[in-house]
Amino acid sequence: MLPITPLQLGGDIFPIVAFVLLAIAVVTVWQMVVITDAYEKKALTVLGEYRKLLEPGINFVPPFVSRTYTFDMRTQTLDVPRQEAITRDNSPVTADAVVYIKVMDAKKAFLEVDDYKRAVSNLAQTTLRAVLGDMELDDTLNKRQEINAKIRKELDEPTDEWGIRVESVEVREVNPSKDVQQAMEQQTSAERRRRAMILEAQGERRSAVEEAQGEKQSNIIRAQGEKQSQILEAQGDAISTVLRAKSAEAMGERAVIERGMETLEAIGEGESTKFVLPQELTSLVGRYGKHLTGSDTRTDGELLEGLEFDAETREMLGLDDIEEILGQIDQEAEVDVEEMEEQAEAVKSGAETADIKDPDEVIEEMDDEFDGGESS
Repeated sequence: MLPITPLQLGGDIFPIVAFVLLAIAVVTVWQMVVITDAYEKKALTVLGEYRKLLEPGINFVPPFVSRTYTFDMRTQTLDVPRQEAITRDNSPVTADAVVYIKVMDAKKAFLEVDDYKRAVSNLAQTTLRAVLGDMELDDTLNKRQEINAKIRKELDEPTDEWGIRVESVEVREVNPSKDVQQAMEQQTSAERRRRAMILEAQGERRSAVEEAQGEKQSNIIRAQGEKQSQILEAQGDAISTVLRAKSAEAMGERAVIERGMETLEAIGEGESTKFVLPQELTSLVGRYGKHLTGSDTRTDGELLEGLEFDAETREMLGLDDIEEILGQIDQEAEVDVEEMEEQAEAVKSGAETADIKDPDEVIEEMDDEFDGGESS
């Protein structure tokens, strides 16, 4: 074996040393350079001592003795696991929620709390149970916004000390136990059946009111028609009676005139040349001619007025007032129909506004009476 000279040994070790030095330089540079994203901030500690927050971009830190802790400055979502709680009226419920938080002060979030996400989640769980325990079952199901506001208010004070801001709290589901759900379904079904019965009764009542109004309108129109028919029939009977009386009078006068003519004929057959005729007989002859020709004839040739009813007869029969009477009858009928329609509308509107109540109002009144009876 040939001996190894120092020159040969140095030539073999130099590449190794150079490689080691290069590796150490690369690692040192890698440890010195810290890149922070735009939505982050990083807490820097040197030998366990807090130094500062690294802003977004390239930052140089002491190598090998530095550590960084990353904080996301965007809004973050925390799921609150499903929690079981007992309400004020001793009803078990389960609920879960979502909490939206944002780191406002990364230094406090680093120095004041170990793990801010876990801390906020645990605090939200206990707060959710406490808020549900202070409310009744119906309120937990209906007042979702109030629950959210209470939880957020309870979380604000402790999280401010940690540099965390609670932006929003949303309760996703609040579910009562299965027994309570069945009882609520039965209660809802009973309420719906009761409301349906009330609506049906109200509908039957309204139908009866409208039917009565229709029958009333029909009776009024029928009565008006009968009244007008009776008036016209009475007028016809009166006119017929007068005409029969006039006819009987004319027949009596005609008989007297015919008897007088027979007497004149007998006188004419006698031997006397002078005749004395009473005035009544000449008058009867004139009236007889009037009935035969339909008019009276004077000696001067003037044509007299046709045969008509005298003023007393027309007044007694009311011939001059027939048109006025018929007009009044029509006017009264129209007024009665209008009044009847107004009454129908008033009854209908009154039934809708006063008598026919909303089912919810009826249910509330029944519940108030029931509660009053129990309290008494």
